[in-house]
Amino acid sequence: KDSTMVAIAIQAAFLFACLSHEASSFSASPRSTRMPLKLHPTHHQSRNDDGDFGVDDPSSLGHHAQTRRFILHQGLLATTIAVTAATTTPQRADALGSLPEFSDANAILQSLTIDVTDKDQYEETIEFFTSAFDGMKVLRERNGGGVGGGVVRDTWLGFGPETLSTPPNFELGVSSLSLYGGHAALHLRYDPASTAPLYKKSSSGEMNTVPAPGNSVAYLQLGVTQYRISQMVKNGGNVLDAYGWVNVVSPAGLPIRAIVGVSADPMMFLAVNCNDVGKSEEFYAKLGFARQEYPYARLNQGQGQFEPPQPPKSVYLAPSANSMGILLLQNAKRKKTVAPNPVLRSLNV
Repeated sequence: KDSTMVAIAIQAAFLFACLSHEASSFSASPRSTRMPLKLHPTHHQSRNDDGDFGVDDPSSLGHHAQTRRFILHQGLLATTIAVTAATTTPQRADALGSLPEFSDANAILQSLTIDVTDKDQYEETIEFFTSAFDGMKVLRERNGGGVGGGVVRDTWLGFGPETLSTPPNFELGVSSLSLYGGHAALHLRYDPASTAPLYKKSSSGEMNTVPAPGNSVAYLQLGVTQYRISQMVKNGGNVLDAYGWVNVVSPAGLPIRAIVGVSADPMMFLAVNCNDVGKSEEFYAKLGFARQEYPYARLNQGQGQFEPPQPPKSVYLAPSANSMGILLLQNAKRKKTVAPNPVLRSLNV
């Protein structure tokens, strides 16, 4: 991490103090009609015999959620203008790094941290994400001292460099966005001194059917060019449904929603269930979050059967239009007390 950046860890217990139950985000809902998956060439989505879904032509899936991609690839002229403007125009004194798309931002949602209390589950979770979602990889690892003599292990997963400056090996108009900076990360933290399991999936050798603990976290949304259901199941994921897009509980207990599409950073946003969306929005506003246009990974912007539209009464917030955000979902049953997901340790701004 850049030593000049101040990271604010939003502890999950405090973060979700005002969050409460919503009807399961994975169950049938009036917000969209889920249709059995029917694939046709015009949808630019394909499936192989292993239940893996991907796109034949990722560039055809949309431009709406690709602001960063356009900055870099909408012709060298546009790219040159954007980069030149960023280097010749004085940036805000509190601007982050040197990436042009963050020149007007003083904060970004850089990562989320989840706790894993079992060594096998920790390794299984890493394999789950890196093998099931195209482009996700281990960004870095760290081992350190833990409580009681244990060694805390940390692994950061993501789709590209976290650095807030242009990586030296990135070439404008030539390199993939997976080599560009400013990507969000999923931080896995394993402390062997922890004894109480936060999420206990089905017994070894059995298909995992255990739901996510708590209901405060609806899902972490990923927009990827391919996902592999066979690898999700193989590595301990609980696949809830896969009609057009897939909802799955990771081996560590974090709910995931994956959509076949293209996003500048495939780690799009974290959806959380709120008792009062207005109060939750006020909380995030104090941390530099503001309403942004809801991001889509496909060209039809939620009007087809492969990506859902923005849920009714929800609010999408992010510190920058080009960073990972948070989707606040209104709780339909306000009287039911929230059950926090203990796996989520913090959001890191």
